[in-house]
Amino acid sequence: MEQKIAVLGTGVVGQTFAERLTNLGYSVTIGTRDVVDTLSKTAPGPYGNPPFSTWLKAHETISLATFAEAAQQASVLFNCTKGDASIDVLNLAGAENLSGKLLIDIANPLDFSNGFPPSLSVCNTNSLAEEIQRAFPMLNVVKTLNTMNASLMVNPALLPGEHTVFVSGNDNRAKEETIEFLKAFGWKQANIIDLGDLTTARATEMLLPIWVRLYSTLKTPMFNFHINIGQPI
Repeated sequence: MEQKIAVLGTGVVGQTFAERLTNLGYSVTIGTRDVVDTLSKTAPGPYGNPPFSTWLKAHETISLATFAEAAQQASVLFNCTKGDASIDVLNLAGAENLSGKLLIDIANPLDFSNGFPPSLSVCNTNSLAEEIQRAFPMLNVVKTLNTMNASLMVNPALLPGEHTVFVSGNDNRAKEETIEFLKAFGWKQANIIDLGDLTTARATEMLLPIWVRLYSTLKTPMFNFHINIGQPI
């Protein structure tokens, strides 16, 4: 039986994950607040992308449902929402539909209230991933893939050379399952670094300010960080 995945969020990140997971053989449902409203929008998306309804018609094997419906039928969830909406979205998904499941959290706590570049709404002694875990203790939250462009998240081969992805989480089994997804996307075991428990997500989320500055300087999102490991001193 094919594993059912809920991708929470209809934006570019959600679409990227839904398409890749479908191509890998998973049954994917994208979650949204209001199905009718989402399908009725005709304006182009960010960066000139087609409206979601147009994209969905070209991906007939991907389903669209409410957050609650998507979460209820899935065994694994990918949080591809904006960080400032993540808790609200999971509340809409419903605690009863989240219990015991793996949530792979890709979101970042970006705060655009003062324009660009964004700041972080939580940092240093807290992280979005920890806030999600505290709000939904029945979930197994694993933070990963939040330090790069969406296309690289699901296809690291798009960037030549070696580069790194980080993993943070409290539950070892959940991290192991997450790492299997990373490998399916094309990540090499040698480039996957398990940082430890979920408090380590503070560090990866705090990479976003330098990522944004690099993006502005390099004029492309097609870059990533790589950790070279030398001999112990």
